[in-house]
Amino acid sequence: MLPASSADALAHSQRVTAHLRSLIEDAGGWMPFSRFMEAALYAPGLGYYAAGAAKFGAAGDFVTAPELTPLFGRTLAQAIAPVLAQTGGEVLELGAGSGRLAADMLGELARLGALPARYSILEVSADLRARQQETIARKWPELAGRVQWLDALPGRFRGVILGNEVLDALPVELVHWTEAGPLARGVILEGQSFAWQDRPIADPVLRARAEALNLAPGYLSEINLAADALIASLAQSFDHGLMLMIDYGFGAAEYYHPQRHMGTLRVHYRHHALDDPFHLPGLADLTAHVDFSAVARAGMGAGLELAGYASQANFLLNNGLTELLLQTSPADAAAYLPQANAMQRLVSPAEMGELFKVIGLTKGSVAPLAGFARGDRRHSL
Repeated sequence: MLPASSADALAHSQRVTAHLRSLIEDAGGWMPFSRFMEAALYAPGLGYYAAGAAKFGAAGDFVTAPELTPLFGRTLAQAIAPVLAQTGGEVLELGAGSGRLAADMLGELARLGALPARYSILEVSADLRARQQETIARKWPELAGRVQWLDALPGRFRGVILGNEVLDALPVELVHWTEAGPLARGVILEGQSFAWQDRPIADPVLRARAEALNLAPGYLSEINLAADALIASLAQSFDHGLMLMIDYGFGAAEYYHPQRHMGTLRVHYRHHALDDPFHLPGLADLTAHVDFSAVARAGMGAGLELAGYASQANFLLNNGLTELLLQTSPADAAAYLPQANAMQRLVSPAEMGELFKVIGLTKGSVAPLAGFARGDRRHSL
């Protein structure tokens, strides 16, 4: 049974629902799912990521790797420190969540003597931005002055661009392959409820992508044009360095496998995974797995080089996760065991270790990355 929502939360969801209904009406009665997802997640003051409810951790809807243990951020700091040294650049984190990852990375970079002059965070949510500022100031007040928040991508950038669970939260196009060819799945109003309706694909780029996949009639899945656009925009401002994206997903062959014929779109609500994307708009997270083949293609098409693609487990272990854990003595069970258990969740194939992947894209001269030294699967993309 799902946890009950408070009266205030339900009232908020009703406001979000009313906003979505008005958008559909203004669009003539049909709206592509990508527009529905974008509004449900990001509408100012209303969307899931734009309003004030807790998202992360035990009190929220899901747990991300930085919430599990500081070892995740510390290991990523180990991974990027050589690139910062090579480029003399900075860090740009996209969508920094609660700020835990930034705080943990800053602390480890300081310990390594590898602090960048600036650590920038691009955050669209005013609520999350305030939470990030509080988290970083509380943990590292002496480092908080190095952090700046951006409203838009910088014009020019060198260093490391980092996105942890960013691509999965971008609005996706839903496509239904039929005997008559691929159709765009959109949202209509049916009484007081939302319902699905398929229409011919108007966008020539989406239509070409869908036709190229050539999937069997009855197949339903996602195409993430927004991820392609984000990677291309980042590449345009990128002078020299590494772009590192961490998320759950697959290469195209596995993403569009015949057995995955209902797609990957999911709803996360209070630590429950649901299939109904119309469940309590504004209170639930909408997400889709990442097609890493498309990410690699978008990056290389924008002038980046594919530096590697690996499971999260391989990437973290290659960058010294185990060694960082052992800095806490196993004899101190109270300190060691929670971190060991968290590490197990990060690397276990049954948890996050295999489902989550890491892709690296570079521009300019960047030395081979330790994270891809063993277990690099770029050939599978």
